[in-house]
Amino acid sequence: MYRVELTESFFPAQPGPALLTQSVGQALQQAAEDSKDKTALVEMCLDGSIGRRWNYGELYETSLTLARRLAGRYPKGTRIAVCAHNIPQWVILEYAAAMAGLVLVTVNPSFQSSEISYVVGQSGAVALFYVPSYRGNPIEGIVKEVQQQQSQLQDLVNMLDPQELFGSGEAHAPEADLPEVKSEDPIQIQYTSGTTGFPKGAILHHRGLLNNSLLIGDRMGLTDKDVWMNFMPMFHTGGCGIGTLAALNVRASIVLVAQFDPALVNAVIEQEKVTSFLAVPTMLVGLLEEQAVSGRDLSSLRAVISGGAMVAPTLVEQAMERWGIAVQVLYGQTECSPVAVQAWRDDSFDDLTTTTGQPLPHTEVSVRDPSDNSVLPINAVGEICIRGYNVMHAYNDNPEATQKTIDAEGWLHSGDLGCMDERGFLKITGRVKEMIIRGGENLFPVEIENAMVTHPDIAEAAVVGVPDPKWGELACCFYRLEDGGEELPITHLREYAREKLSSQKTPTYWVGVSEWPLTASGKIQKFKLKEDIEKGRYQLLSA
Repeated sequence: MYRVELTESFFPAQPGPALLTQSVGQALQQAAEDSKDKTALVEMCLDGSIGRRWNYGELYETSLTLARRLAGRYPKGTRIAVCAHNIPQWVILEYAAAMAGLVLVTVNPSFQSSEISYVVGQSGAVALFYVPSYRGNPIEGIVKEVQQQQSQLQDLVNMLDPQELFGSGEAHAPEADLPEVKSEDPIQIQYTSGTTGFPKGAILHHRGLLNNSLLIGDRMGLTDKDVWMNFMPMFHTGGCGIGTLAALNVRASIVLVAQFDPALVNAVIEQEKVTSFLAVPTMLVGLLEEQAVSGRDLSSLRAVISGGAMVAPTLVEQAMERWGIAVQVLYGQTECSPVAVQAWRDDSFDDLTTTTGQPLPHTEVSVRDPSDNSVLPINAVGEICIRGYNVMHAYNDNPEATQKTIDAEGWLHSGDLGCMDERGFLKITGRVKEMIIRGGENLFPVEIENAMVTHPDIAEAAVVGVPDPKWGELACCFYRLEDGGEELPITHLREYAREKLSSQKTPTYWVGVSEWPLTASGKIQKFKLKEDIEKGRYQLLSA
């Protein structure tokens, strides 16, 4: 750990590995030059079998071919979207787009038409690379519908069709020379939480994603001997950032998991001698529970990180007992590429289970008074703020939100509440925002509420998070019917929500109310709803 003795809740940037000044594409090229025959990527299919394998030389050449096709079709800076699960083509497209200087817009493959249309429209994406279907979601039909709604969307590209993928929207797209791509150039737009009911698109850059994964891997102790398993969704920074680039930086191998299934994942950990991974707490629970039944030999594991939701002390303890390793907890958000704070492997059990560790190198973290932006004393609770190389450029086409989030001094205001001790160890105590974190997925209450009030019988809706031992939080929808409206079956409410929202956004619990706890100005007091849930004043119904 860093030996510091703070007098206020401000942790200055500490030394560490030198920050890289190259682009993501240049990093892959360098890996192909110095580690050509080293295994880079291994495909784990939906059925748990091992598919194709690429070494760094092959991965670079394949990505380079696609990059030249992309450059022949789209000028530098063009936004292209990708809607797919964890398939090798996602990784290849990520590298190819980076080489061609394009900005990759990531889309959750469980999204429905209105959600995909919003992301494509707000980002201005001119192409959408997709898989025809995923877990029953008819993506091909959805994206064709979206193309009719978004006039700028020129190309739909089936990623599972090599002719379409490498034609980049045209069967005979010409190859072109690649543009100069700098470390500061934008690389991705990832959509994250907002207070308006619509997600905001964080514009991330090569410098942030590449260096953040470098520093995370360094604190984990990753080397070229490691086998990293990536089952975090590629549409999140956990998958396409940490899960891909941390291994690239040290020339480790990646086993890319098409879909997380504890039994299949544990079998492949045993078979491929996986050493490291990132998992949200619900995934850790699944792996530990399955191993207790199957008895799989997971002794190869040596470095595991977790975040995206609070990690229960009992979960850290179970992992220590079963795997003999410390789970290093992370804290951050998409807007900081995405990690600012990380536990050390040799932290005490108390620190591992009650804090998120110390800030990563080259990163400043402070805890500030939300009312006047002043730095608070040690151990005082306030808003966590972050400053450094990893902070996003801006929110796409949203200067007002950008100005509210990044202040004049360059501090990223997280919206999270926490406190810092004299050693710089950070504890998370709550959220200024009302965002719900369900198994690492960010859910936005206003978005769910806006969908539910389109129901002809629902007058108002309010969504809050309910604590859950497995998922961290689950969404509970309070609703008030129109005057004279008849009570709606829970199955009907759930079915209606699923027509409007993807499955993870659909509330688990439902409560009908006739009146709301209101502020003097007439706003619903969500904190009061949560308090009343805790006191057992409401019966939570589920389908």
